[in-house]
Amino acid sequence: MIQLYEIFASIQGESTFAGVPCIFIRTSGCNLRCRYCDTQYAFEPKFAMNIDEIVRSIEQYKPIKLVEITGGEPLLQYESTTLIQRLLEEKYTVLLETNGSVSLEEIPYSVHVIMDVKCPGSHEQGSILLDNLPRLQPGHDEIKFVLSDRNDYLFALDFINRHRLEHHINILSPVLGELDPEELAGWIMQDRPPVRMQLQLHRFIWDPDKQGV
Repeated sequence: MIQLYEIFASIQGESTFAGVPCIFIRTSGCNLRCRYCDTQYAFEPKFAMNIDEIVRSIEQYKPIKLVEITGGEPLLQYESTTLIQRLLEEKYTVLLETNGSVSLEEIPYSVHVIMDVKCPGSHEQGSILLDNLPRLQPGHDEIKFVLSDRNDYLFALDFINRHRLEHHINILSPVLGELDPEELAGWIMQDRPPVRMQLQLHRFIWDPDKQGV
């Protein structure tokens, strides 16, 4: 059984898939406590389902074939990798959003990994498992940095440089209400690092605190 908080379909609000209709499977539980976390409600499970039940549940959203497994931290549950394999067998395109603190060793390379590297402003800096970085495929997997201030921005640029990630998809996203997007855009245009800037689309379409979107 997989502990879950919600399953729903919406417009993908982040990653290079932003704007595309997507099914979200949100697992519960997380091993980190980021200062600005916008999904604290998922720390505790709401219900549990086995893999067959999950697959049947998302069939209601046909013909959508894009699925994101998110959390919480989905890789804390050992059955998540089995669920991922089943979704691939069912011909879904699978996105996996992870905080990078759990090994990606068993994740198939066909999965689009979106790994969140925690910056100092999160209060969880250093939680990333560096052994995960070589498993990320340039042009396929994505590395996300959520920024609360300029210190976080400089940390992200240094991380990209130190680990030679310039050929990867590096996404910089400002914390809503803390870092002015215009200011971040100005820094990027001045420094011209190998990154793309992104806002959380769903938090502009709907109320920022609305769940299930």
